[in-house]
Amino acid sequence: MESTDLTSPSAAAPIGVDTAVRRVRAHLDALELPFATATVGADRAEAERTRHQIDDYVLPRLDSLDAPLLAVVGGSTGAGKSTLVNALVGHEVSRSSALRPTTRQPLLLHHPDDAHWFTGSRVLPDLARVTVHRSASAGPVEPDSQAMDTVALVAEPSLPQGIAIVDAPDIDSVADQNRALARQLLEAADLWIFTTTAHRYADAVPWELLDQAAARDITVAVVLGRVPQGAGEAIAPDLRRMLVEHGLPEAPIHVIPETRFGEDGLLPAEHVADLRAWLTSLAEDAQARSAVARRTVDGVLTQLAVRVEALAEAEHGQQETAARLAGIVADSTELALETVHRATSDGTLLRGEVLARWQDFVGTGEFFRGLESAVGRVRDRLGALVRGRPAPPEEVEDALETGLHAVLVEAVASAVEQVERRWRSEPAGRALVEGRDLGSLPAGTSERAATLVREWQGDVLALIQEEGAGRRTRARLAAFGVNGAAVALMVISFASTAGLSGIELGIAGGAAAVGQKLLESIFGEDAVRRMARRASELLDERVRVLLEDVVGGRFLPLLRLERDAEDTAALRALVPTLRRGVAAGVDGPQPDAAPDAPRREAADAAIEEDAR
Repeated sequence: MESTDLTSPSAAAPIGVDTAVRRVRAHLDALELPFATATVGADRAEAERTRHQIDDYVLPRLDSLDAPLLAVVGGSTGAGKSTLVNALVGHEVSRSSALRPTTRQPLLLHHPDDAHWFTGSRVLPDLARVTVHRSASAGPVEPDSQAMDTVALVAEPSLPQGIAIVDAPDIDSVADQNRALARQLLEAADLWIFTTTAHRYADAVPWELLDQAAARDITVAVVLGRVPQGAGEAIAPDLRRMLVEHGLPEAPIHVIPETRFGEDGLLPAEHVADLRAWLTSLAEDAQARSAVARRTVDGVLTQLAVRVEALAEAEHGQQETAARLAGIVADSTELALETVHRATSDGTLLRGEVLARWQDFVGTGEFFRGLESAVGRVRDRLGALVRGRPAPPEEVEDALETGLHAVLVEAVASAVEQVERRWRSEPAGRALVEGRDLGSLPAGTSERAATLVREWQGDVLALIQEEGAGRRTRARLAAFGVNGAAVALMVISFASTAGLSGIELGIAGGAAAVGQKLLESIFGEDAVRRMARRASELLDERVRVLLEDVVGGRFLPLLRLERDAEDTAALRALVPTLRRGVAAGVDGPQPDAAPDAPRREAADAAIEEDAR
């Protein structure tokens, strides 16, 4: 298996079809469709079918274009698949019965000299091999209802070398596993032998698969069984008309009339002679066998190209879904950040306990009466107040810490709740939150908020120390104290991001005005405005980190995709090589061969209609 790095420089170089297929297969190994989009169920099923198609048929056939053809006998329940297989072999090998479903474990019949082509994992690699050793007189192989994940290999000397026959389960079986396996086997075939009856040839389910056969450009032979005497002249032309309408004009029709079985329990040999001769001629003619294999593999590659485009679109849809849900996280985070910014800049925090502690600190009445005095008198009075009865700045700092902590915790809780609520409003998000307690406050949030407040208080203290490093400023700062100045800066930063514009903001504004006048007497008006703005910016930065870590950390890991848009683009870039088919070269780039345009256009239209 090649590297899954589809974005490497070599990915853009001309490549052979086998390399393109292996890159598609590698991409499928990492294909992520985790989100509940409107089409995700169909997309996942399509991805699984594509994996099987590549593993069961495309790569084995590209690796061995000269390997025996695999002819799968398929059809509806009771269409006579096992009866036909027994007649082609010449003795009873597959159990036929009135019980439904009859075929449970698929049988792969091959010439003994072709055994090496099938005993390994070359085709149908996810089905284990069970080799059945038997003679013609041993009776039919008893299907094992517990072995649906195996294929029974039966060596049959009566089969010509170069072709193998698979007796598949019913395509419309009542058992889901039977139907899935039947379709998997049909997609692994080089040619189909499709069985139906005079009474059921127009049923919808068989024609759905025959449409897929036409889309793949696979060689199909139709066996019309149980045709009443004289009815073939009417039914066969109608069946031919339907085959033409469904894009299979070349499919031969083998009519088997209603008849009694012989003493050996088989259809009379003459009723399958034409079909046996047709299969034998294919097996014995290496050129004809190669033509069938190449035609089928090219048709499958065309279908694979459409499937790859559809899967790339599905992957793109997953990326868009992740981006949309991540956008909800980002929007809620921004809203919470704005809420905190507003609460820490409009004076909201300068009320209640904070205001009381601040007034205690600055010595309310006497201090306010001195506000209109000259700056020098304010500074002198402040020094006296600091040396006298006002409370220490730590009490204001503690009150600020408590208030800010509450704002932060509430903002995080609101953001988490909003994301959870909005995710629930759409299918993909609802599936992600189902069974998870994502709307509650994440553990450790309170502690992280408390740490943030302390770190921001350290930021403010550092601003004061940096601004007060000058000799003249240092002396003025000493009269008030670094911690007191830091508390004052916190107070005014909570009143306005750009510094207070006046005391018209009320009581809280008046408290901030005191702090501003105080700091202006120490540092000057411009410096105070600059420090207040920077303190607010530092708080916003820390709050953003907290919200992104906590809110984003709760939701964004659920949206992580390993494949990005570049990977998806690289997947799409493989489509032209797939469409060129074997003409692109199995071992490397080859000149383009002229395609059969009408046939390929019809196949493309059928595949695209099926994809829709």
